Amino acid sequence: MTIERIRPEPRMSDVVIHNDTIYYTAVPENLDANVKDQTAETLAIIDAVLTEAGSDKSKILDATLFLVHKEDFPAMNEAWDAWVSPGHAPVRCTVQANLMNPKYKIEIKIIAAR
Repeated sequence: MTIERIRPEPRMSDVVIHNDTIYYTAVPENLDANVKDQTAETLAIIDAVLTEAGSDKSKILDATLFLVHKEDFPAMNEAWDAWVSPGHAPVRCTVQANLMNPKYKIEIKIIAAR
């Protein structure tokens, strides 16, 4: 059994890969952006990480979106719908959550095949 950790730190690893399954959680960088832009940026970060890990968004198996304000659900969905791979949508769950950084409007956790 091989576990690969990308950019490990004492508290957490950026990415973990086990049995050709990629585990990753993304947050936005532009904390002053609206939720649609934060979502699009976070999804672009996911694209880059998946490429680095030898995968792509069509191989995402599961996505959990943590949304601070339920009123932002339609705007978040606009960014998601423009990004998701047609015919390859993963299982998805969106939950309302108080995120640790008060400027985060969204956080996205994914599990993908390599």
